Amino acid sequence: MEKIFILFFTLSSLSVYGQKFDGLAETPPMGWNSWNHFQCNVSEDLIKGIADAMVASGMKDAGYQYIVIDDCWHGERDENGFIQPHPERFPSGMKALADYLHSLGLKFGIYSSAGYLTCAGYPASRGHEYQDALQYARWGVDYLKYDWCGTEGLNAKGAYMTIRDALYTARRPIVLSICEWGDNDPWLWAKDVGHLWRTTGDIHLCWDCRYDHGTWAAWGFLKILDMHEPLREHNGPDHWNDADMLQVGNGMSVNMDRAHFSMWAMLATPLMAGNDLRNMSQETIDILTNKEVIAVNQDPLGIQAFKYRVFGTVDVWVKPLENGEVAVAFLNRAEFPMELYFRWEEHTFIDDVFNKEFSFSGTTYNIRDLWADENIGTTNDITSITVPANDIIMYRLAQ
Repeated sequence: MEKIFILFFTLSSLSVYGQKFDGLAETPPMGWNSWNHFQCNVSEDLIKGIADAMVASGMKDAGYQYIVIDDCWHGERDENGFIQPHPERFPSGMKALADYLHSLGLKFGIYSSAGYLTCAGYPASRGHEYQDALQYARWGVDYLKYDWCGTEGLNAKGAYMTIRDALYTARRPIVLSICEWGDNDPWLWAKDVGHLWRTTGDIHLCWDCRYDHGTWAAWGFLKILDMHEPLREHNGPDHWNDADMLQVGNGMSVNMDRAHFSMWAMLATPLMAGNDLRNMSQETIDILTNKEVIAVNQDPLGIQAFKYRVFGTVDVWVKPLENGEVAVAFLNRAEFPMELYFRWEEHTFIDDVFNKEFSFSGTTYNIRDLWADENIGTTNDITSITVPANDIIMYRLAQ
């Protein structure tokens, strides 16, 4: 009887391996992450304040739901190997914090790494994957950002499969955010492992730069946009190319912030704010809560935009939407404004990857300007467009 029981246990246990929780990210996740603005300066009081601000600012109503604590929340492991939060930064514990976020209608996210140590040098999950998954489930975690620091000798796909299986075994549905910086081409293997995967190194607070850290580099908004562009065939519901967290509200110009947010919407990449939500200008709030731009990001088709054409310093990006609609963005990379006269009937947008086509020679579309919040005419007319420096014009076209 003992041998029969052991065999039954082994086979039943195997049935939970090799799976992720499906359907947790049918549209790109929306939320907030602590790293871009606060880095290691995280605490229980800060996270509660951010959550309160997400509700009060209208961001929750606009669709944001995850509050993710990035690196540096960790304390030590207990005598049985279970990770504990930092006792001074999180004196009430993670379960109490998760309960608070859930009481506001928000979801709780946390961070670890596949190596022995996190990027900031705190205890990570290597060798403790199943214990950590059980602990996250007990705490009420809804989202895990899983980094790639301290991973010498590990195979990326295997390491992320291990944490995927651990999360599934713990039986609490948790979104898995794969953060290995695109080093191992996750878009080729991660669809069945996680719900999103980073495509590049970290984002830096600049328009178009490379910030050298010595052994690695961080990238400005335009650099990440260009690196992210070729990967659109791998993007879709429940498996997203992740262009990294937003820098909106962290010090770029309003024009740059608007362009950055718009293009993340066009890319159908996660919208994870990274600023101090407790101290936002009205301009920042207006950008982060523009529901019509967010609707482009959250479109059920989940199609990543493609670059249709370049006119001088202006890129024209096209994103097919449901119901035969289409979003069109005119992104000005330059430090000076650009004027265009767009004769729609001369253009046909063809998306060979997702088999979509938009022709304007025989079909009339109404044009809505998503930042001006107004209808501006139809595609039967020539549209006069002035794109300010480092800015964007974004339209939604519908028949």
